Amino acid sequence: MHTSRSSAPRRGLIMALVAACAIFAALGTWQLARRSWKLALIERVQQRVHAPPQDAPPRERWADLQPAQEEYRHVRVHGHWLAVRPALVQAVTALGPGYWALVPLRQDDGGIVLINRGYVAAAADAPPPAPGADVTVTGLLRISEPRGAFLRANDPQADRWYSRDVAAIAAARGLAGVAPFFVDADAASGPPGAAAAAGPIGGQTVIAFANNHLVYALTWYGLALLTIVMGAGVRPRAGRGPAQDTAP
Repeated sequence: MHTSRSSAPRRGLIMALVAACAIFAALGTWQLARRSWKLALIERVQQRVHAPPQDAPPRERWADLQPAQEEYRHVRVHGHWLAVRPALVQAVTALGPGYWALVPLRQDDGGIVLINRGYVAAAADAPPPAPGADVTVTGLLRISEPRGAFLRANDPQADRWYSRDVAAIAAARGLAGVAPFFVDADAASGPPGAAAAAGPIGGQTVIAFANNHLVYALTWYGLALLTIVMGAGVRPRAGRGPAQDTAP
């Protein structure tokens, strides 16, 4: 009796390896494209941060605000503080654990912008600013941080805040007509004189973007190369006839 050894399973394995190689190579190329996008983003943000301050987006533009085009812009806001207690948002900074002190400022057009006046180590270091007097605050425009932090949801009723959720803070303070962004005040906008030592201490914005795309790309390309090596080891054998077994 004669039997033939089929090469179909071997060819199926090679086809699977070819498909995997194509997928891995595509993922590597995608990561390189992501790397180019990330480098352009970092360059764009650096230009915004170090540019001279410009007026913050006016109230009529708030509904159509594009976060990608506005975030981290160096802006200027003019108006007066409202007699509202600060919202203290828990934070861990280069100065240690503490809070961000967010205070509403009413602009000349009637709109309200939440100002992150900066870091304070304790609630006692964040008294409400004197209301009424005209002030000009410069800093970086930031987009609202809704829903809270990782594993820690904001609790408006208990006045516990873990993220700078503009809409939730505004609702908790009974404020209407609030901008969908807040401003991280720079150091120059902090309290003058001896009070500056206690805070709020501005200029604490951390600007950092993870950029591991080159490592990811090399990993995917390495996997693609590995599938090629594996495919070379299982290619169909040529030049051999079917194996024969002779029955007694």
